[in-house]
Amino acid sequence: MAEVQTVRGPVETDALGRTFMHEHVFVLSTEHVENYGAGDWWDEDEKADDAVRKLRQLVERGITTIADPTVWGLGRYIPRIARIAERVPELNIIAATGIYTYNDLPFQFHHRGPGTLLGGPEPMIADFVRDLTQGIGDTGVRAAFLKCAVDRPGLTPGVERVLRAVAGAHRETGAPITVHTESSTFSGREVVRVLREEGADLSKVVIGHAGDSNDLDYLSELADTGAILGMDRFGLDVINSTADRVSTVVAMCERGYADRMVLSHDASCFIDWFGPDPELLRGMAPNWNYRHISDDVLPTLRARGVTGEQLDQMLVANPRRYFSR
Repeated sequence: MAEVQTVRGPVETDALGRTFMHEHVFVLSTEHVENYGAGDWWDEDEKADDAVRKLRQLVERGITTIADPTVWGLGRYIPRIARIAERVPELNIIAATGIYTYNDLPFQFHHRGPGTLLGGPEPMIADFVRDLTQGIGDTGVRAAFLKCAVDRPGLTPGVERVLRAVAGAHRETGAPITVHTESSTFSGREVVRVLREEGADLSKVVIGHAGDSNDLDYLSELADTGAILGMDRFGLDVINSTADRVSTVVAMCERGYADRMVLSHDASCFIDWFGPDPELLRGMAPNWNYRHISDDVLPTLRARGVTGEQLDQMLVANPRRYFSR
């Protein structure tokens, strides 16, 4: 029986159940918190209690697993996530490894690796493989998938190097990949091209934020490569409305692609990108929360003709296949 690593340890993939494939617990700069948060806007216990409450809303709605693609660049801090996971034992949280950047590499990699001052093999691959096979830091928690980003700036030298390093770790371990993409620039095409050059198994690749696009031909083109479409920003109506996202999922199901889509919100318990006041974010995106798909989107999809079998494909079978090696 195939197993997948979660924050609390290995779980059989058949036991993952309904899975949201792109949800963060915290998007939070650890360096910012350490220097400017304590005693001001960040209270560790208060934020942990709030996260537990919000994650339990997923469990109450029958969601039993989330894949959390929070990596270096988004503030991954596994000790905090591990403590929270222990308090919500009904929910599996799957951690990721990789680097999130739209442009440059962290300075720790500028002078090491192919084509740099010091040269040598790509150190990112070794770091990612360690996270996947030994554990993240000294936590004992192993990552189970890889994450990187290709946004509006495109394949900058730093971004391309991360993408190819992610592919290298994938080749070495078989771990699946999720790539943040920018649909308005069709960056999913570049992701597919580079990963194909690197020999990646595209059936183990989620094209993240594909659901920001309503271009059915672009989405079909990506799905026809075998890649999985991340319809994963439900509630971010400022980018693409829920009505349009639903219509796109319906149309793609009608085209026969239910076996190549996964659903999610890309939400979090707290994100520091918009400042310390969560009310500001709620005002901008009131439906950007863990409840929206279960409470609003799934009933609408059913009413629009998406079958229970197709919903199970997107929520259960596709995530299970993605994490099975």
